[in-house]
Parts: sequence; C-alpha cells; structure tokens
Amino acid sequence: MKITVSINLGGYSFNIDEDAYTELKGYLKKLELHFAGEDSSTEILSDIETRMAELFRTKLTNYKQVINIEDAHQVIAVLGTPEDISDNERPTARDKFSSPGYHRMYRDTDHRVIGGVCAGMAAYWDIELWIVRLIFFILAMMGVGILIYLILYIVLPEAKTTTEKIEMKGNPVNIHNIKDSVKKEFDTVRKNMNL
Repeated sequence: MKITVSINLGGYSFNIDEDAYTELKGYLKKLELHFAGEDSSTEILSDIETRMAELFRTKLTNYKQVINIEDAHQVIAVLGTPEDISDNERPTARDKFSSPGYHRMYRDTDHRVIGGVCAGMAAYWDIELWIVRLIFFILAMMGVGILIYLILYIVLPEAKTTTEKIEMKGNPVNIHNIKDSVKKEFDTVRKNMNL
C-alpha cells in the first residue's frame, strides 16, 4: 500500500504516489534554483509545469489514475535535467534532427501579416518566410491563392502556447527549448516596452 498525494500541476489536478511526489518535488526545486538568475524564471517554470502536466495526462487511463515513480522518471527524461542544459553548449543541427520532437503545422501569429498561415508554413518547413509569401502572392495572381489561404486559415490552429510554438518548428519540447522560447518572448516584450 502506498500513500498518494493530490497535486496541482500546470492547472491540472493529479493523484501521485509518495515516491513520485518526492522525485518531482526535488526536480522542480532543481529547476527553480537553476533558473533563479533569469528575469523570466517564473514564466519558464510555468511553461515547464504545463508541459509536465501534458505529459502526465498521457500516462493516465480509465484504469490507471495515479502517477507513479516510473511515470515521473519518464517525464523527467523527456524534459531533461538542469545539468543537461548549458549556455556554453548549444544544440547542433545534428542534435536537432537526431531527436526530433512532435512536428505539427500551426498558424504563427507572432510573425503574421494577415492570419499567420504563411509564417506557420515557413516555420514548419524551416524556410524563409518571404518565399512562402511569394508563392501565395503568385497563387493569388492565378486566382487560387486566396481560396487556399482561407481554407488553411480555417483548418490550421493558432500556436498559442510555448509548447505549440516549439512543436511548430519540429524541436523537442524540453527544458532547454522552453527556456530559449520564453527568454526570446521576454526579450521581445522588454524591447517593445523600451521603444
């Protein structure tokens, strides 16, 4: 018989056994200490917790309602540890393609002109944005570009969360990429406020 604890993680409630709770608490404390010097540490930790909650939700079924120590170890392995990330050691292109993340097309409203369809396609295929816009312009001159754009605008969801923005580029959703994404957004907001 094991003791279970009810926790709130990323806005979701989970029942977690005592061993997994201890492991998860230690992991989150390490992350908190690692990101303590960052201006955007609260946002980084919040996005990491949200990603952890997404991963834990996939572990639950109608017959399994408690997160155990194996689940906690698997989620930590997916996200990585603070020791895995280092500002001196950036991931190479080979690392990106050797362990790809979930890749999905979204509308990128951060770089949009109209609805973010072209920006999302450019991020998904990792090509220059102006090339996709040029293709849509040529298709619009032929009479089909506007229809295709409207269909894609309706079909493609908007990339709202940090996880979705990372998945749009095909990168693995780990603490390194979450940190980089949040830091980039934080710097953009800071720069816009100083203008």
